[in-house]
Amino acid sequence: MPAHDDLPRTTLPMPDRPKPGLTTYHARDPDTSFAPITPVRPPTGAPNVLVILLDDVGFGASSVFGGPVDTPVAQRLADGGLRYNRFHTTALCSPTRQALLTGRNHHSVGMGAITELATSAPGYSTIRPNSKAPLAETLRLNGYATAQLGKCHEVPVWETSPAGPFDRWPTGSGFEYFYGFIGAETNQYYPTLYHGTTPVKPTRTPEEGYHLTEDLADRGVDWIRRQHALQPDRPFFMYFAPGATHSPHHAPKQWCDRYAGRFDAGWDALREEIFERQKELGVIPPDAVLTAFNPEIPHWDGMPDDLKPVLARQMEVYAGFLAHTDDQIGRLVQALDDLELLDNTLIYYIIGDNGASAEGAMHGTFNGSINYNGMGALETPEFLRARMDELGTPSSYNHFAVGWAHALSTPYQWTKQVASHWGGTRNGTIVHWPARITAAGELREQFAHVIDVAPTILEAAGLPEPTTVHGVTQAPIEGVSMRYTFSDGAASERHQTQYFEIGGNRGIYHRGWTAVTRHRTPWLLLGAQLAAFDDDVWELYGPEDWTQSRDLAAEQPDMLHRLQRLWLIEATKHGVLPLDDRGAERFNPDLAGRPQLIRGNTQVLFPGMGHLNENSVINIKNKSHAVTAQVVVPDAGAEGVIIAQGGMAGGWSLYAREGRLRYCYNLVGLRHFYIDSDVEIPAGEHQVRVEFAYAGPGLAKGGTVTLHLDGVEVGRGTVSATQPVMFSADEATHVGRESGSTVTPEYPARGNDFSGTIRWVQIDVDAEAANAEHLIPIEERWRVAMARQ
Repeated sequence: MPAHDDLPRTTLPMPDRPKPGLTTYHARDPDTSFAPITPVRPPTGAPNVLVILLDDVGFGASSVFGGPVDTPVAQRLADGGLRYNRFHTTALCSPTRQALLTGRNHHSVGMGAITELATSAPGYSTIRPNSKAPLAETLRLNGYATAQLGKCHEVPVWETSPAGPFDRWPTGSGFEYFYGFIGAETNQYYPTLYHGTTPVKPTRTPEEGYHLTEDLADRGVDWIRRQHALQPDRPFFMYFAPGATHSPHHAPKQWCDRYAGRFDAGWDALREEIFERQKELGVIPPDAVLTAFNPEIPHWDGMPDDLKPVLARQMEVYAGFLAHTDDQIGRLVQALDDLELLDNTLIYYIIGDNGASAEGAMHGTFNGSINYNGMGALETPEFLRARMDELGTPSSYNHFAVGWAHALSTPYQWTKQVASHWGGTRNGTIVHWPARITAAGELREQFAHVIDVAPTILEAAGLPEPTTVHGVTQAPIEGVSMRYTFSDGAASERHQTQYFEIGGNRGIYHRGWTAVTRHRTPWLLLGAQLAAFDDDVWELYGPEDWTQSRDLAAEQPDMLHRLQRLWLIEATKHGVLPLDDRGAERFNPDLAGRPQLIRGNTQVLFPGMGHLNENSVINIKNKSHAVTAQVVVPDAGAEGVIIAQGGMAGGWSLYAREGRLRYCYNLVGLRHFYIDSDVEIPAGEHQVRVEFAYAGPGLAKGGTVTLHLDGVEVGRGTVSATQPVMFSADEATHVGRESGSTVTPEYPARGNDFSGTIRWVQIDVDAEAANAEHLIPIEERWRVAMARQ
């Protein structure tokens, strides 16, 4: 391990303190002497660091931990390093990621839930306190080169627009280089990407072979090579978080087809198979007990026979996705090997930021937006069968059924979101560092948590915890370094107490014992009936119970009460209270208490604006609204997108087709409603408008759509139903074109730019949408609308 040097590394940035000496008159004086300029570097011998974090992968998914999906790169690293079979996450993505990047518990850094559910309570605000600087900033100020590639789901939603602020984006959080997406998920074929803070588009189309994970690996390899070529003496820290295998489950067909027929026996059989293989590999003890099959999940034999081929294909696609991801990670590992950097690179390969995702509901889904909008009844078995061959392709936005998530969390109970049980929080992890880990291929069973990664990296680099960063006194790191386990598999575990909480699901680990209570079910996304917190039933599991299979609550009530009190103490210490299990209320910024980027009933957008997620655009859902655009049509006629929101999984678009104004409402990818104008838009300057008279009250109602040209109605039609909650977690709003997947197949994904000039676009909702003249005088638009921005 590198030795500490004499630099003042506890104060970051390190203060510039030039040594006093003789001041001479001119440079030729023999007494003129200055020390050479020396760039800040970590202590001699500090390793490069590569942290890999996969998304939504259960403990029993990858072959290196007994799963059915071949992960040879993970196996290569495990054979040359260590496997940790008691490593834990928080059970949810944003909380795990912020905990990983800071070394503090998720509520301690304001990330008690995903960013979209932020409230004004400190533990749930999604605002990282400046007294808890991220690891990347500490490493950067100590001389490391830093890069992040892939998913960043830690930026408060009101700061995610291209206007910033960017303080909590990766490049404001210690990473000198960022290439990836800001949000929970992205379309692997049509991602919404940023390079630094600049919106960018993929360089290729899906038809040309584009896939995001491959793009990220390309960028990662290029960055490592460039770094080594230009600054070979400067260690690097790369955080590679591809967003795979979060839904949508998108993977090249040839990878999915490798698993054809592999899962035809169903999830019950798969669960048993994984369990036996885990014992054979020794990643669980020989006396471990497979937990009981969850009675809330249907057995494979209970599924309709004609639906089973669809369900099996869902798992084939997921397996192909995970195998393809591991293969792309292999390109990073091989680049390090080719440059002779692998030996002194500390690699963390964390196989999942939580357990497998059960958010696909009982039958899975062709389009995840359907479930998020509470419209699952629209996906009938007949519909799923008809779309089976499209799963994993650019025309899908798919997720597998709950039964697969349960199997891939083997041998544990429950899945992602369930912070009470190991199925939600235990993720297989590999640590590889040949220069310091000589016990290659061994297993480590000490309890560890994602907050332990940051202190491990600091210790490995010979760096102290900073006491001040940018003049702010720092709170202590809450994790425990895992460095002590690298050379001693029998060492007594040092991380002895750890609380868990997500959405009211909560638990406590203390010296082998666990007390847990599940408050909510992960696949009930909307409208779930929840018990009072005090009515939740607690379970107790002993130190010898590897899988949490035998509840001891009735036998040892005193121990249960002791751990319940300990949970409350830890929860109070780290900002978990008050517990918050609200659903719809937290989607409303006014009720949740978080800032809202756009307020009022009017918003004006300008040509070229894009990459605007749903938090950056006025909400038109479940209400009457109007969209007005001032355009200049060329002599050749109008063609292309005026404004579009969403994409193939749902949204709307106002565009021109063959010279006529046209509107499309895409209902969760299942049905497209079109309204066309009766006349062409003449050459010259005009005002076009679509009015949507919502047939409320209530959610998801339809409405009457009218099109107007210079205040005169030119088209009318109806939309029978609308999306009540969201169009997409990733697809954005664009003016003058549509980027990403398209709302309608009537225009291509590229080359759909409006043929003329767009002066402005105005969106009005509720009362503001009811313009009696159906025309906005230009001078009035500037006076009123601009005043409301």
